[in-house]
Amino acid sequence: MRTAAALIIGNELLSGKIADANVVVLARALRSLGVVFRRVVMVLDEIDVIAEEVRLLSSTHDWLFTSGGVGPTHDDVTIDAVARAFGTHVVSEPSMEAMLRAYYGEKLTAGHLLMARMPHGARLASSVSMPWPTVVMKNVWVLPGVPEIFQAKIPLIRDELGADVPFVSHAVFTTLDEGTLKPMLDHVVSSHPDVEVGSYPRWSGLEYRTKLTFDGLDGEKVRSARDAFAASLPEEAVVRVE
Repeated sequence: MRTAAALIIGNELLSGKIADANVVVLARALRSLGVVFRRVVMVLDEIDVIAEEVRLLSSTHDWLFTSGGVGPTHDDVTIDAVARAFGTHVVSEPSMEAMLRAYYGEKLTAGHLLMARMPHGARLASSVSMPWPTVVMKNVWVLPGVPEIFQAKIPLIRDELGADVPFVSHAVFTTLDEGTLKPMLDHVVSSHPDVEVGSYPRWSGLEYRTKLTFDGLDGEKVRSARDAFAASLPEEAVVRVE
């Protein structure tokens, strides 16, 4: 199975000034493509740290997605870090320069042109719906941190990666708490090794106490695990099955 990791970059995230909104978007997209999202790492805007994480994560996963640090300001160091990770240098890409000149016209500054920088040897990925290109260095997608732009890149990623068998997900909602559910959970986990089982308690609201999820690539096995678990509960404790 294909695997992926994300490297989330920005002092503002680790200081709490900004809340990350990109990981959940990426996770859902990868899930629909049948790609296992294995790791998320968050780091400061430090070139050496970013470069080391890029080297490690890109070598241990099929795909690495970075988020943040691709603008024109002093703390936008991701392009330099990715170049360093692969032992190359940064160049200004002519087609990106042309797009910037056309977009900004007379308002163009040297700062704007910094957004045309990319690691030597990288390629540009784009589509009709997303004409502004995304830098891809080997198996590393260098994505913006701005959530609206990050989300707009997702269809391009879907098209480029292509879909394997997507994950199937089902759920059981119950009025029982996790302590009471543990024996039934342990049994369904041990008897359905190909299904990922999750338990998520709820501390407010009257509809249910715990949501149990069942995920996998084989729909029949996932449904079997869900149904076996639901059948192990008292009928009155089952709120609904999805």
